[in-house]
Amino acid sequence: MTETAEPQLSSRYTPAEFEQRLYALWEQSGLFSPPAEPSDKPTFTVMMPPPNVTGVLHMGHALNNTMQDIVVRHRRMLGYDVLWMPGTDHAGIATQAVVERKLAAEGRERKEMGREAFTEEVWQWRKHHGDVILQQLKRLGATCDWSRTKFTLDPGMAQAVRVAFVRLWEQGLIYRGARLVNWDCKLMTAVSDDEIEHVPRKGQIWTLRYPVEGSEETLCVATTRPETMLGDTGVAVHPEDTRYQHLIGKTVLLPLCNRAIPIVADDSVDPEYGTGVVKVTPGHDPADYERGTRHQLPIINILNQDGTLNEECGEFAGMTRERAREAVIQALDAQGLFVGVEDITHNVTISDRSKTVIEPLISEQWFVKMSELAPPAMEAVKNGSLQFKPERWTKVYLDWLENVQDWCISRQLWWGHRIPVWYDEDQVPVASVEDLKLGDPHPQTGKPLVRQDEDVLDTWGSSWLWPFATLGWPDSDSPELARFYPTQFLSTARDIIYLWVARMVMAGYAFMDQLPAAQRCPFSTCFIHATVLDGQGRRMSKSAGNGIDPVAMIEKYGADAVRYSLMILTREGQDVKLAENRFELGQRFCNKIWNVARFVLQNLEGSCEEDLQLPAVEQLPLEDRWILSRQQAMLEEVGSCLQEYQFHDAAQALYRFTWDDFCDWYVESAKRRLWAEEDEKDAKSVESARVARATLATVLVRLLKVLHPFTPYLTEALWALVPASLRQGEELLMGASWPQSQPQWQDEKAESEFAQLQDAVRALRNVRALLEVPAAEHVAATLLCAEESDAKNLARQKELVQFFARLSRLEVGHGGDKPKRCGTDIFRGGAVFLPFAAETDLAKLQASLNKKMQKVEKGVRAIEGKLGNEKFLAHADPEVVESERLRLQDLHTELQTLKANLAGLA
Repeated sequence: MTETAEPQLSSRYTPAEFEQRLYALWEQSGLFSPPAEPSDKPTFTVMMPPPNVTGVLHMGHALNNTMQDIVVRHRRMLGYDVLWMPGTDHAGIATQAVVERKLAAEGRERKEMGREAFTEEVWQWRKHHGDVILQQLKRLGATCDWSRTKFTLDPGMAQAVRVAFVRLWEQGLIYRGARLVNWDCKLMTAVSDDEIEHVPRKGQIWTLRYPVEGSEETLCVATTRPETMLGDTGVAVHPEDTRYQHLIGKTVLLPLCNRAIPIVADDSVDPEYGTGVVKVTPGHDPADYERGTRHQLPIINILNQDGTLNEECGEFAGMTRERAREAVIQALDAQGLFVGVEDITHNVTISDRSKTVIEPLISEQWFVKMSELAPPAMEAVKNGSLQFKPERWTKVYLDWLENVQDWCISRQLWWGHRIPVWYDEDQVPVASVEDLKLGDPHPQTGKPLVRQDEDVLDTWGSSWLWPFATLGWPDSDSPELARFYPTQFLSTARDIIYLWVARMVMAGYAFMDQLPAAQRCPFSTCFIHATVLDGQGRRMSKSAGNGIDPVAMIEKYGADAVRYSLMILTREGQDVKLAENRFELGQRFCNKIWNVARFVLQNLEGSCEEDLQLPAVEQLPLEDRWILSRQQAMLEEVGSCLQEYQFHDAAQALYRFTWDDFCDWYVESAKRRLWAEEDEKDAKSVESARVARATLATVLVRLLKVLHPFTPYLTEALWALVPASLRQGEELLMGASWPQSQPQWQDEKAESEFAQLQDAVRALRNVRALLEVPAAEHVAATLLCAEESDAKNLARQKELVQFFARLSRLEVGHGGDKPKRCGTDIFRGGAVFLPFAAETDLAKLQASLNKKMQKVEKGVRAIEGKLGNEKFLAHADPEVVESERLRLQDLHTELQTLKANLAGLA
């Protein structure tokens, strides 16, 4: 490579100086693009959930793609040939809606343009706007194989879609029929059950009276949509409801229509709800459709595709649903058949695409029979071929598959994969992978073909083939398919377990039949990531105006700060509440890494390769053996967490080691030896400093590698400054190997001894703070241990304790009398004592300690009040509750220390 990643060693990390240049280096390296040819390296494949071509990066994307990139970088460092397949989805409904809005603003209209001109307009829009989100993912640091980027309308994908359609057609699994579907009146297309949402809204319920024929009786029915009574073909009661048993089999005269409709008995009617009588409108309600089917009631459609009332509605024809609702009530009221209305809150079915009210509507659509495709997808989970993380999503997946309905795959759009079916003059259909020409003979009937089906496939009708169509299927000789299928990891949102995940698994078993059944499941792990909420716990959305722009956060805090913050804040299985200032956590962590690396690298200047060689581990001083042991434990923990996709736990382990163990303790201890070399210059000090530098170098190199998947830009920038002898020919950190495990460095004895030293230092620092000893002042102290072995250990480390606690002199012993006129605190295995200064005003000190104790007691009461509040425990985030419990423990410890010191003043 002609260019290097080397930055200037400035005093602070400024992400904008490095990110663009480093990403260019990564792209030039070729490491994003694994070869399709077989090699001795194992493969690891990740399929990016293709974002909509209309999309821009939101926090959900940022979270999910950071997780994927961490997995990809980690596996690459472990020696895998990693393929992360990127791409975008044509997003039929969403994209067509965007372009239609653009045309409307220009005074143009889709239908006036015609299908060919309109689709060309959409392709032009996609050319200029369609890859915005992929460029934004590069800002985040995503290391996808951009050379293999796919689009769901690419020619290869189109071929795969047609082959899949024709195969299902030939197997009798695709059919066309009139069924009740979810109809979007704004977009004028069917949408699936998985593309609607039930939203609570304020509304009204009207009670109407239907006269019973041949009787003075009337039946009262309640409805939230009075206009649909024009399509009623029956009235239903429960068969055991004694109020109405005598009317079963009779008829009512449907008001305004003068149509006799039967009174039927149906077990689905709840006699306790309302009047116990329900109007049956099979053409406009899913439950009524089922009732109508059971009782062979006719179906009347009262709506046009735009939601206005049709010719079946007589004088109400042409009205909007809202206007018809008012007119119907007025007409019923005039006939004395309107009983009353009341305000309610009820769930309204909304299109996830247009956000308008869905109308159940009888419509001719294409369907896939799912009952034959579902069993292998269920078996995949049961036999372990597919594993969900967190595991609780397994039940959600299986429940849907066990109750799966046929999939409505047709959409009344122009943008998308046009259904590959043609009709002859008698409307006999034929499906074909290849385009058929109008006028050519029908392959079966011989009659001329007159038209192609107008509908396009549901967007998911192409993306369910994503794991193998992107790799060259249906070409069975595709080297990519042979090498990279099946994949190993899929990370996606809970919202599309039904829409996408389950269908991809079904497709894998249905179409990858050249493979043994055990290899057909498209991915072995499906990770369901958290949902990103705002600081108040609400879902982020454009309409609510509560979203946080990831690109803006990257520009303000840096990509690594955004990535790390998202990981440390997101616990497995829990949604994450996010406010902009939470990214400061990642920013502080990145600055900490930069500063400690800067310190280490500056102290390595002038060192040769031999200088940075570690002696045998048993020859190292306690603090060196301790930090190597702590790092080995961290490395094992992070490696295990990444294997199990526990991103938060891995980030937490990195934070603890980097900030606490390395920066706060080891680096500080190393400063003592480095300073001693400058001051004393004797052979012992020089060697001690050399070993400290070697340990610092060893720890830093391994730490940069483990941090890299989480904070890639920062670590890559620092890696270029690491002495070449330590990089061992690994020019780019992205292409470096994962640190080798060093089990011989694990040292429980060193960790135990150093932990006791830390406890003693913390106790000494507590007493200094309690006595308000100035930070720069060095004082004498006594340390008494209960056990002689502990005293000997701490005596060996006396200089280190003095350094950390800023002591001029330290007496270490065991047993014996406690010193008089001292401040005190306890630690694991002993107690510390700092004598009062001669000028200490004991009365003033006592008053100060009492004041502090009152403050601590107030804090204890406040937290105990919270933890005793059932509402707090029920609604607070688990980590908040745990934090409060830990804080309470700390306050109780502080209280004990204060009481001990007050007792000593008495």
